[in-house]
Amino acid sequence: MKAKVSRKCMVFIAILSAIATTVAFTSCSSGSSSSGSGGSSAVSQSSQTSTGDEASSDKAATEASADGSSKQLTESDITINDTVENSADGEHAITADGESKTVSNTLVNKTGDSSGDEADFYGENAAIFATNGGTLDLSNMVVKTNGTHANAVFSYGEGTTVNISDSYIETSGNCSGGLMTTGGGTMNAANLTINTSGNSSAAIRSDRGGGTVNVNGGYYTTSGKGSPVIYSTADITVSDATLTSTASQGVVVEGKNSVTLNNVDLTADNNTKNSDKSSYYQAVMIYQSMSGDAAQGKSSFTMNGGTLTNKNGDVFFENNTATDINLSGAQIKNEGDGIFLRAAAAGWGTEGSNGGQVTLNATNQVIDGDMVVDKVSNLNLYLKSGSTFTGAINSDGQAGEVYVEIEDGSTWTLTGDSYITSLTCPAGSINLNGHKLYVNGVEYKEGSASTGTAIEVTVSESSGHGAPDGGKPEGNPPAKPNN
Repeated sequence: MKAKVSRKCMVFIAILSAIATTVAFTSCSSGSSSSGSGGSSAVSQSSQTSTGDEASSDKAATEASADGSSKQLTESDITINDTVENSADGEHAITADGESKTVSNTLVNKTGDSSGDEADFYGENAAIFATNGGTLDLSNMVVKTNGTHANAVFSYGEGTTVNISDSYIETSGNCSGGLMTTGGGTMNAANLTINTSGNSSAAIRSDRGGGTVNVNGGYYTTSGKGSPVIYSTADITVSDATLTSTASQGVVVEGKNSVTLNNVDLTADNNTKNSDKSSYYQAVMIYQSMSGDAAQGKSSFTMNGGTLTNKNGDVFFENNTATDINLSGAQIKNEGDGIFLRAAAAGWGTEGSNGGQVTLNATNQVIDGDMVVDKVSNLNLYLKSGSTFTGAINSDGQAGEVYVEIEDGSTWTLTGDSYITSLTCPAGSINLNGHKLYVNGVEYKEGSASTGTAIEVTVSESSGHGAPDGGKPEGNPPAKPNN
């Protein structure tokens, strides 16, 4: 029988729909897992479906700061009326399989383990799981998992939707994300507090097949190795939220996918390596692993307003793919010892053709820091609408191709000798600041205008389910489970 949707959840869904229209370093697949006993089953389920009572709804839903932003929740902020527990390996505490279900004011405890593809791609062992076109509306929840591959809330498959609001989520096992979306599913979240502490456990996470994720408000924190706040093999939009990683990148985008941040406060302290494929640390990494988990094609990272604070290494690192980086009025603070942008080969892809192809669009943007483009990479840099760039490009000499276009009213101030391939700019837009700028080997004369040609970006496309380089993909998916 289809569960009745409360008025509160209907309002929540309408808000998320409006937001959507206007607006994992490495996969756990084929990775390690600990085998559990596999013998225990659900031990308590006082009510799996609850409409809740508006008069007794969780106090966190009504407590917000003066500026309207969401409150950082703790477990004690949520009023709990029901408890659901499950300790069986591979099972779920709450499931919506091809049905509509509403659950509120419920504590969910999930233990038990799983391994690899069944958990990462298809949702096995997730505490809360929606599939087969089901719709799951969640509010005022506390969700806690302690197991390997024990994701908290999972949306799998096209036509499947999870809506979750005003809830607290905590995961402590490896490969256990907070919100997980795969196979074309949809995840809509508002005013959550998520803390993950395991390795490869992004707070906002996706895997093979991706989907659509919309997050509005809340606090999202990771502390494990290889656990960025956002790992995207989907189209993920986060607005008016606070994102913090204390060991890993803040954001990773893999393959033909995207992350959009609107008025977000992101702090990243990438200080622990999860792979030996790159020696660099960074706040935002955009790459293609060639594992088959993400389709090949142009990716994008967009930041509108907000703040990005980088504690270690580079701000942006792009490798083995083509991407558009769009920055508009964002405050970017590089407190590390690295550079602003590095497009360079690393250990992914085929040597000699695995550099980064970056188109950086800066609109009303301040950029402070150097850029390095190695010999197998390229960069198109567009400074628009009063943007300013203070830094050097390839100060050690010409390497990869670089095109710079400066719109009237925008400026570039050099902090070191720079070497680029082509330049378009009006007179007076470049301040050499005592340094030299070479354009295709010819020294630029300060105060002169220039007209050049952008670099052609070549984009290879694939479904993401094969091996683009001719080898066997890592983590081949199993047949889709029937349950």
